[in-house]
Amino acid sequence: MPYIDESPTMSPQLSARGQESGDGVSPTPTDGLNTGVDAGKGLEMRKLVLSGFLASEEIYINQLEALLLPMKPLKATATTSQPVLTLQQIETIFYKIQDIYEIHKEFYDNLCPKVQQWDSNITMGHLFQKLASQLGVYKAFVDNYKIALETAEKCSHSNNQFQKISEELKVKGPKDSKESHTSVTMEALLYKPIDRVTRSTLVLHDLLKHTPSDHPDYPLLQDALRISQNFLSSINEDIDPRRTAVTTPKGETRQLIKDGFLVELSEGSRKLRHVFLFTDVLLCAKLKKTAVGKHQQYDCKWYVPLADLVFPSLEESEHCPQVHVIPDHELEDMKMKISAIKSEVQKEKANKGQSRAIERLKKKMFENEFWLLLNSPAIPFRIHNRNGKSYLFLLSSDYERSEWREAIQKLQKKDLQAFVLSSVELQVLTGSCFKLRTVHNIPVTSNKDDDESPGLYGFLHVIVHSAKGFKQSANLYCTLEVDSFGYFVSKAKTRVFRDTTEPQWNEEFEIELEGSQSLRILCYEKCYDKTKLNKDNNEIVDKIMGKGQIQLDPQAVQTKNWHMDVIEMNGIKVEFSMKFTSRDMSLKRTPSKKQTGVFGVKISVVTKRERSKVPYIVRQCIEEVEKRGIEEVGIYRISGVATDIQALKAVFDANNKDILVMLSDMDINAIAGTLKLYFRELPEPLLTDRLYPAFMEGIALSDPAAKENCMMHLLRSLPDPNLITFLFLLEHLKRVAEKEPINKMSLHNLATVFGPTLLRPSEGESKGHLTLASDIWSHDVMAQVQVLLYYLQHPPISFTELKRNTLYFSTDV
Repeated sequence: MPYIDESPTMSPQLSARGQESGDGVSPTPTDGLNTGVDAGKGLEMRKLVLSGFLASEEIYINQLEALLLPMKPLKATATTSQPVLTLQQIETIFYKIQDIYEIHKEFYDNLCPKVQQWDSNITMGHLFQKLASQLGVYKAFVDNYKIALETAEKCSHSNNQFQKISEELKVKGPKDSKESHTSVTMEALLYKPIDRVTRSTLVLHDLLKHTPSDHPDYPLLQDALRISQNFLSSINEDIDPRRTAVTTPKGETRQLIKDGFLVELSEGSRKLRHVFLFTDVLLCAKLKKTAVGKHQQYDCKWYVPLADLVFPSLEESEHCPQVHVIPDHELEDMKMKISAIKSEVQKEKANKGQSRAIERLKKKMFENEFWLLLNSPAIPFRIHNRNGKSYLFLLSSDYERSEWREAIQKLQKKDLQAFVLSSVELQVLTGSCFKLRTVHNIPVTSNKDDDESPGLYGFLHVIVHSAKGFKQSANLYCTLEVDSFGYFVSKAKTRVFRDTTEPQWNEEFEIELEGSQSLRILCYEKCYDKTKLNKDNNEIVDKIMGKGQIQLDPQAVQTKNWHMDVIEMNGIKVEFSMKFTSRDMSLKRTPSKKQTGVFGVKISVVTKRERSKVPYIVRQCIEEVEKRGIEEVGIYRISGVATDIQALKAVFDANNKDILVMLSDMDINAIAGTLKLYFRELPEPLLTDRLYPAFMEGIALSDPAAKENCMMHLLRSLPDPNLITFLFLLEHLKRVAEKEPINKMSLHNLATVFGPTLLRPSEGESKGHLTLASDIWSHDVMAQVQVLLYYLQHPPISFTELKRNTLYFSTDV
């Protein structure tokens, strides 16, 4: 990720040098402004944001000018008998700089008078929109950036004249600055355009924050921000932040390559650390507790020179201490608590509640989210120091682990030397971390601004088509991950395509989104070596061949049509399509027009026609899952292939004689998906529309005896086919949960998957009961999960006992 300047809204009063150094000074002129109070102050903030940006834009233009200055004389000598550089070398090094300069000069010249002759009704959104629309030039620059640097480096080694030029380029100071020029290297200036896009994106965020939504600039700025964010996410994978810290033992510039928050298992407990990967050393730090208003600092916990850093082999990992994994139901409980607090915060805000009450709720939310952040990761990432000490981090996804491992291994290919840092050197290096860090906030939602995207809630349909770019034949498969509550969860997996360089999966998945903003695709080579399998310790033994991530842009995804895309990863291209269905659209429960089938047909009609107590489809799917899927990791949570599910739906609807043969051949996740789809498409939920309000009230009762009485009475009030089918499913889900140590599916996980499916009312009935459909973790959904969980945790319920025992509950529901 390119370095993000900590103070994008600096006022023009701050010196230009202060702006460029990124030393984290807060913009004093804005301190007294409460932007939420009235539009006037918001527009005043807008002026401050623009003034600060304009000052930094002037510096940027001066930097581009300094870069272009040697280009003309170099071109003039290129055609002489003694050229400094060839024309091709000049084209490569200065590729697109002239175009970028012209774009920004025009932008600056148009924006400057608007800011200088300020008027609150001023419009300049079109200027930012035009700037964003020209980002294609930056894409070309970024694609060429690496080769430009390499060419400049080679030319410096082979030509003294060019070396002198490239080591001291003179950059003009701003108009009101005392310094007329500063000396900068060509390498540093070539990085500036990459830095600039990030800066522009941050400014757009701030401008939108302080632009009233009815202002004519608002939609234009929104559009510019969308373009910029999409552009940034497409290039961030390929760029290393080149930021100078201190020099390495070899006298080279030490640069920060990557940083982020990781959970370290230290002395048996989980600790949140900020880890910094420099060109020659990995440093693990934690933020010191400082007094309010004091400058924050890092405290170094340990460091390992990359020359001494080794990753343990799988065999060595076996002898490492086992990782204690927090049970899934505890994590799910915490998610529900967080969601309940979120709802309370929204209610308080809607009712213009006291800010103190809101702050108290937010503090509680942060504590719960922090617990989740510490306790959810379970994939070990081990690091050894050749000199004996070992360290263990826990990550939530194989994606992060391979990112860190690849970044370290890439640096280890260079000629690195072992060293020991003196206490002063360590202090300087740790001190630099605060300025250099690219990740500023712990990844919890309570750190986000209220106006940031809450992510998508509903179902993402993804077809993984094919992949190209493999050097040799392999057994290949993909997994799909989406983010939820600050960390990533694996949601789907394609079948293994055997012995090929061009796998053609063409598999469709339906992935449930819980406030998700990103989709990741990881491509693996399957390991069939029996000696490496059955490792405990959450270790993934299959080899990652490539990985990629895309932002789920609500505007782009929320169309009825499929949207085709390609993810590029380490030279491999994976083709996929996707479309999104919001949660309220996905559970429409429209009755089937064809009453001869089973999907979308009342359960009483199906059982009567079949002369059965439980529909054939339910019995067969459950039998198959118990036969060969009960130990499958993530059974009922991992999506099945949508085309397989549709094929099974068709044969069940047609009552085809080949059902049993087809079931025995079908992937088990597709069978689990077919069962879920059957319940989801019932014209009314299994636990009926009529009883829905009573289930919601019953589960909210505090007195255990009253709750037991009510919940049993409600079951008894169900039509017989519904009740018998529900009890049949209930016993099956309990058997699945008995295998939780192997399949990782607790009663709570199963309740989360099936609760809304069995209870959510039909659309006509839901109007009075449901809160906002956009929030899957709304109060109603939590209650639906709790209802099913209540019955799953209850001792076995017998149909005859239930019917015989009328208890003492007489109120008609």
